[in-house]
Amino acid sequence: MHTILVVDDEPNYLIVLTELLREEGFEVFTANCGEDGLKIVKNTDLELVITDMRMAGMDGMTLLREIKSYNADLPVIMITAFGEVEPAVAAMQAGAFNYLTKPFNNDELLLNINKAVEHYSLLRENVRLRDEVQSRYGFANMIGRNKRLLEIYRLIEKVAPTTTSVLITGESGTGKELVARAIHFNSPRQNAPFISINCAALPEALLESELFGHEKGAFTGAVALRKGRFELADTGTIFLDEMGDMPMSLQAKLLRAIQEKTFDRVGGSKPITVDVRILAATNKDLKEEVDKGNFREDLYYRLNVLHIHLPPLRERLDDLLPLTDHFIAKFAKHLGRPDLSITSEARRFLATLPWEGNIRELENTIERAAVLCSNDRIETKDVQPDSTPAEPPAWNTGDIDFDRLADTDTRLPDLLESIERKAICAALEKVDHVQARAAERLGITKSLLQYKMKKYGIQKK
Repeated sequence: MHTILVVDDEPNYLIVLTELLREEGFEVFTANCGEDGLKIVKNTDLELVITDMRMAGMDGMTLLREIKSYNADLPVIMITAFGEVEPAVAAMQAGAFNYLTKPFNNDELLLNINKAVEHYSLLRENVRLRDEVQSRYGFANMIGRNKRLLEIYRLIEKVAPTTTSVLITGESGTGKELVARAIHFNSPRQNAPFISINCAALPEALLESELFGHEKGAFTGAVALRKGRFELADTGTIFLDEMGDMPMSLQAKLLRAIQEKTFDRVGGSKPITVDVRILAATNKDLKEEVDKGNFREDLYYRLNVLHIHLPPLRERLDDLLPLTDHFIAKFAKHLGRPDLSITSEARRFLATLPWEGNIRELENTIERAAVLCSNDRIETKDVQPDSTPAEPPAWNTGDIDFDRLADTDTRLPDLLESIERKAICAALEKVDHVQARAAERLGITKSLLQYKMKKYGIQKK
């Protein structure tokens, strides 16, 4: 629904214009003077202003200049008295979209309105596309050739051209929003809006307003009408991140919006219809949340038409080094350090970490290392977490019979895992199973110790 402001100090013209536009399906705001009209412009999401040229107080030309100084792209149609050619030309030079002379023809007015609204939509779309293009191409060049990831790429190619709802799951930092963007930008909706909202980032009352918008005066602080994310995403895609944290009270309204493509703004009574594709993401097991009574079963099945699960980084370590090189190249460019590189020792150390924060943690680690490293070389000390000693303690290898080990048929990976397991058990025994002290003794982080204990089936005590 397009929003239009009509400014005229003649009550009859104001009434006639308002009724005409509302019959055509527009949402209309009115003001009987330029000063009030300017306040509405600054407090409302408008797509067009229609104003009379001659008004008491702030006249139409002054209002036009004020609007253009506030929002240069917002179209303004001027209404002038018959024969006022020079003021009309001046208005066009000042940035008016067009002018009409009284008495005007309704068909002519509606034709100009539709052109102005379409023009403004294209301008805003161009701005949005410029903002999105970096994200779009960033995903197109996403690093990852792991077998499971290749299967996900193929799934994205199949589902993108459809309107099917997709549920994307995975731990935090695995790239769920990147998958959502890939689906959108490879779909027929690629030139329409991609709108994202984090359902866990806002309290319930604000989340409802963000999703569905609100009317002026709907609650304390609602000083003007505001469109919600669903309305802004019309003809495009809405990405509901952290879907598992949405309050139960909002889930029913969301279900209606998905099923019927209709919703009401907060404080409003007029249904708004939109055409939006739904992509949702969560790091929770929604089926388990349904069983616990924390999530509506009908909404779960509406969202989970097609399911994409992203593996954690620790399960696709073959992508670790290519991702590392990708981030080094990225921050070399951002920081103006073209010779930035990483030592082989630092690479090997990165492969020993559990990466509980996944790709996001790796990116943050490389960025921090790129800032802190000396001589444009990232070393092991630059990529270690704060809790890890800069130099792991040296092992006394004098007691190991390497000749005997060489005579066995044991594979090297199995041998190393056996040694690692025994070393962890020995360290835990020496410190009475206090994990923080055992990790310090071994020269690793506590989280890495816990990961390896789980890997080798070493029980906590």
